[in-house]
Amino acid sequence: MSVSAVRRFPAILFAVGTCAATGGLVRALAAGPGRAPGMAAVLIAAYLGWVFLEVRVSFRTAGEPASEDDRGSELLYGLARLATVLAAVYGPLPRAPWQPWMLVPAALLSAGAALRLLSIRALGRFYSHRVRTVEGHRIADGGPYRLLRHPAYAGMLLAHLGLVSFFCNPVSVVLLLGAFLPAIVYRIRVEERMLYAVEGYRAFALGRKRLVPFVW
Repeated sequence: MSVSAVRRFPAILFAVGTCAATGGLVRALAAGPGRAPGMAAVLIAAYLGWVFLEVRVSFRTAGEPASEDDRGSELLYGLARLATVLAAVYGPLPRAPWQPWMLVPAALLSAGAALRLLSIRALGRFYSHRVRTVEGHRIADGGPYRLLRHPAYAGMLLAHLGLVSFFCNPVSVVLLLGAFLPAIVYRIRVEERMLYAVEGYRAFALGRKRLVPFVW
């Protein structure tokens, strides 16, 4: 794949993903007056709202990179995310009447999106979809970074766990656990190969788990 194609990848994926998710929203709204399909529409709309909140930073670059070594992680991560979401929203819609447990997936999605947005804010100008460092790069240790090395990915995973757990069809579960989660882990590994060269990262990493508190 050419360098220019790689650079266009986030914009292409954003366009495809938002159009496809919007189609899933229309499908849920057209499913009938049942309250469970209505909840499906609420979750998909919330997901799309989160995606649009990230538009401003999704295509931002933090200046010329001092170093960059993505190792295909952006492509793998983006495709795995897209496949997981589409498998969820285009799978069978829940037909049962609304039940209180349906608030749990909504809470997970909301909490995950909030954690990710707070993490992006804490990173400030150093946030980028590409695995890179810039001149004057420093380690963020405020906000959610007080607890985890990679809270933005923790939020991403939590939000998608919420989405998938509501629709809970086998394909979306397999993709979440068998594709999206490994893609996140791979991307973290790629990032840390570069971050360990940044002053202060080793000390920062010693006191924090990567993705899940007390686990990893």
